[in-house]
Amino acid sequence: MTSVDHRRTRSIVTLSGADGLPMAHEDVTVRQVRHAMEFGCAAFEVAGADPAYQDLWLGLFDTATLPVYWGRYEPRRGETALADLTSAARWFVDQGVRLKGHPLVWHTVKAPWVDRLSPDEAERLLRGRVRREVRDLAGLIDTWDAINEVVIMPRFTNEPDGIPNAISRLCARLGRVEMVRLAVDEARSQGTSPRLLINDFDLGPEYERLIEELLEAGVRIDAIGLQSHMHQGFRGTDQVLEICDRFARFGLPLHWTETTLVSGDLMPRDVEDLNDFQPAEWPSTPEGEARQAEEAVQHYTALVSHPAVESITYWGMGDAGAWLGAPAGLVRPDGTPKPAYDALRALVRGEWWADPAPARTDGRGRVVVEGFAGRYEVRCRGVAAEVDLAAGNGAVEVELVAGNGALEARRAG
Repeated sequence: MTSVDHRRTRSIVTLSGADGLPMAHEDVTVRQVRHAMEFGCAAFEVAGADPAYQDLWLGLFDTATLPVYWGRYEPRRGETALADLTSAARWFVDQGVRLKGHPLVWHTVKAPWVDRLSPDEAERLLRGRVRREVRDLAGLIDTWDAINEVVIMPRFTNEPDGIPNAISRLCARLGRVEMVRLAVDEARSQGTSPRLLINDFDLGPEYERLIEELLEAGVRIDAIGLQSHMHQGFRGTDQVLEICDRFARFGLPLHWTETTLVSGDLMPRDVEDLNDFQPAEWPSTPEGEARQAEEAVQHYTALVSHPAVESITYWGMGDAGAWLGAPAGLVRPDGTPKPAYDALRALVRGEWWADPAPARTDGRGRVVVEGFAGRYEVRCRGVAAEVDLAAGNGAVEVELVAGNGALEARRAG
């Protein structure tokens, strides 16, 4: 039996005015703004989507993964999609959504023009690409998948055009540890303090050994990314928790970065590479949608119950444009939500969420806030402050000035 109670907060918030005196016996309204835990979704299509689709997205998620694949971001040397990406990123930030860029280094969705360069020139440009994106998008995107699927990278040719893959060649020359160091060091070199992940679909011993080697070599990663495209069926709660336990031993936060569950027929178990299974039609079914909803609840509840998990990202809200054409979204192509969407929303913005509630401060200007850890807005006398409340018991002091908005929120002690 899993429990999510360790995610809850019971915080005493003390309000005082500009004169330093407690705001005693005042009516206040407290509402949750977002979770401390990141409930995310790949959001490649959301910023320019129909408002109804945007509302569905914002009604469930608070963290967006945006695409910064080199091959699409800079399809021709020197011509980047910075303006479009910046516009999309600002839209999300204006909605209070946290952002992650995906990915800085990957051997797939590559820039073909890089493959034609000498190895030394390709490395120089890759290093510059990492620095440029981290620098140009700082303040909007400060969390990155620094490197993606490095376990297989030196063995993966991906050469349909007959031209050797520059990124795979470079990884084979440097070795996996030094390839990760390249991505991480260049990203940190700009002084913007990004949060950097290593991300992989390999959840076995080889990935564990790589992480051990990285830590022994002094390569500083901030979190471990774990992909889980469950096109062949739900792993089950026991296996999900076992994976969490194995990777939690490194003492780093765990991010389940790419989660999918299909709402149609499952992919055959004998398919080794998911990319090899792309049927002409792969419809969602009523039976599959019911299964998807049940499994989504089990999966998310298991992950939220594990103390090492910091973030869960569903890999695309809608079926339209889903990876491999699978019915893996939470919303059908016609824009209607599947039962899995409703089931997850009932958890994330229901059972695990604090609705706006009136309260009244005591004689010392204090009010108790209880709910899931996260950001809360406290409003009094027409002004408000947002405070981040951690799990457990704590005390927060908030200074409000009537008419001037929120000035300060600070944790006592």
